[in-house]
Amino acid sequence: MNIDEIIDRIYPLPTISKDKLKQYITEVTHPKGLVLMEADKVVPHIYFLKKGIVRAFTSSENNDITFWFGLEGEPVVSMKSYVEEKPGYESIELLEDCELYRLETSTLKALFNEDIHIANWGRKFAERELIKTEELIISRQYKTALERYKDLLRDKPYLIQRVQLGHIASYLGITQVSLSRIRAEIR
Repeated sequence: MNIDEIIDRIYPLPTISKDKLKQYITEVTHPKGLVLMEADKVVPHIYFLKKGIVRAFTSSENNDITFWFGLEGEPVVSMKSYVEEKPGYESIELLEDCELYRLETSTLKALFNEDIHIANWGRKFAERELIKTEELIISRQYKTALERYKDLLRDKPYLIQRVQLGHIASYLGITQVSLSRIRAEIR
C-alpha cells in the first residue's frame, strides 16, 4: 500500500499538507524476525506498513503474549512513546520481511504546530488507535475464545495463512491445544 493511501485512510489531507508531511517520511526495509520496537524503550518514530505483517507482544516469565497484529496499511506505533515520550509497554516483531514508511515523532509534532490540517490528521490518527485498543479490550473481556476466533476468521482470515498458530493462540488468550480444538469444532 502506498503512503498516499495510508495517509488518506487515517484522514484525508489537502495536497499541500500531504506533500509537506510526505517530505519527512522515508521508506525502510527490514527482515523477518527483527524486533522493530523494544519494550521499556522510548521509540522516537512511528511506522506505517507498506508490505508485511508485524505483531505486538509483551513478555512474561514463561512466554510472550501477542495482543495485536499489524498488516499492510496500518500504523506501527508505541502510543506511550508517541504521546508521552516515555518507554513503551510492547515489543514489535516483524513476522515477514517488511517494507515500512518511517516518520520521526518529533518532526510530526513540529508539523502539528505549523499546519492545522496535519494537526487534525494527528488527532484522527490517535483517535483511531484508541478505538482499536478499546475494541481489543472489550473483545477480551466479553467474548469467548470461540467468538474471538470467529471474529478473527471474519475480519482477518489471511492471518491464519501468514502467522504461526502459536502467535494466534496467544492473541486469542488460549493455548495452542485449545486453538486446535476450536478449529476442529468449526470444521
